[in-house]
Amino acid sequence: MTTQLTLYNGALCILSQPELSAVDEDKEARHVLDHWYEDKDSRKACLEMGNWNFATRTLSIDYNSSITPSFGLKRAFSKPSDWVRTTEVSADEYFSAPMTDLEFKDEAQYFFADIDKIYVRMVSNDNSYGRDLSLWPESFTNMVEAYLAWKIAPRVNPKREDESKERFEDERKHARSKDALQEGIKFMPKTGWQRSRRSRTSGSRDLGSRSSLTG
Repeated sequence: MTTQLTLYNGALCILSQPELSAVDEDKEARHVLDHWYEDKDSRKACLEMGNWNFATRTLSIDYNSSITPSFGLKRAFSKPSDWVRTTEVSADEYFSAPMTDLEFKDEAQYFFADIDKIYVRMVSNDNSYGRDLSLWPESFTNMVEAYLAWKIAPRVNPKREDESKERFEDERKHARSKDALQEGIKFMPKTGWQRSRRSRTSGSRDLGSRSSLTG
């Protein structure tokens, strides 16, 4: 089972360093690992690198009535606090016709669209999704270990820095490839003409006045 300790020791193994007996062992390597694991949030950094199925959450979001965009798409939707990256946005709960770039925008902490409710598939760093180490497949665990090894190498074993970076790149490609095999068959979304939707203006927007940012 993947734990913080196994991740630490996996990273140290890549750098040919002695393992830790506990995550609170008073060693320089452990303090450096803590910095990258907690302060730099290596888990979120790695979750941002792919549309990981094990970390994907699907939810419906109602528009935020306290925000009125000054132009363009008329509705603003606040992103959940556990949002890491967007996988798919749809106007229906079955995602039978994913929305195109003309129909929604993903900007800063908000989504924008012209409808009152959207359905979103996203990579989440919630404790029940991306941060639940028990859900991590072996390929993703190996990637995180390699990421930690690469980041701590300058302090722990500088001679292995280039090698650890190459190891991380290989593990990332492998993890993304393995994850893609878990997905079902996907089809190209219907065009705007097929869906009888008119084109809409795109681009960044002024959010206008708001009384709060909750939604």
